[in-house]
Amino acid sequence: MKKFIATLLTSLALGAGLVSGAKAAGGGIEWDKFPKEKMTDMASLQNGAKLFVNYCLNCHSAAFMRYNRLQDLGLTELQIKSNLMFASDKVGELMKVSLDAKQAKEWFGAVPPDLTVVARSRADGSKGSGADYLYTYLRTYYRDDTKATGWNNLAFPSVAMPHALWELQGQRAAKFEEVADPHDHSKTTHVFRGFEQVTPGKLNEQEFNSAVGDLVAYLQWMGEPAQGQRFRLGVIVLLFLSVFTVIAWRLNAAFWKDVK
Repeated sequence: MKKFIATLLTSLALGAGLVSGAKAAGGGIEWDKFPKEKMTDMASLQNGAKLFVNYCLNCHSAAFMRYNRLQDLGLTELQIKSNLMFASDKVGELMKVSLDAKQAKEWFGAVPPDLTVVARSRADGSKGSGADYLYTYLRTYYRDDTKATGWNNLAFPSVAMPHALWELQGQRAAKFEEVADPHDHSKTTHVFRGFEQVTPGKLNEQEFNSAVGDLVAYLQWMGEPAQGQRFRLGVIVLLFLSVFTVIAWRLNAAFWKDVK
């Protein structure tokens, strides 16, 4: 238990550190709204799990999630073993990676953080939820030859992580315009004016946005797999209390009708 808590706190600290780094690098851009309807769409969650295993689980682990928990998304044990397990044989094992931490630090400058609770750790009250951040972050990568990885990101300026989904989105360049600082005309600032597609990806823009939405939905679900059940239970409790309130009100009236 102590090891679990320590690892969890480390993951949250890494996540908080990454967000702080993004703010320090210029604050990034305003976050787009994550399509919340995907949280109740089993097909979207299943596709998100597939994208996570194929594009994220190579470097990032999800050390607090077991493969067999994916059965909550309507997948059978055979489907999980056949389509989502590449580094493990037992469906009850945790989603860990074999990437060596020392090598990862040499290659990326930092050890890739665990993603089990990444959607919960990225929330910012002034900008939006962690899902909003991830949805924006994964869709705003662009080519930047001045960076060691060749990539940069609008939501997380000077990000160390390369674009894991570039084959799906294609390669894009960011267009910036140099404008005078409204507070100090002797200075100029770069304003983002849009993206320019350099090479096409396997998906068009609408398809890619939908795929990212699926992936973020899965990351949000993974942070609390029981949240759907919790919401349904909450609705049932509220309905019960509503009905019971009416019954209690009528009983109260019946008990006191003869009291003067």
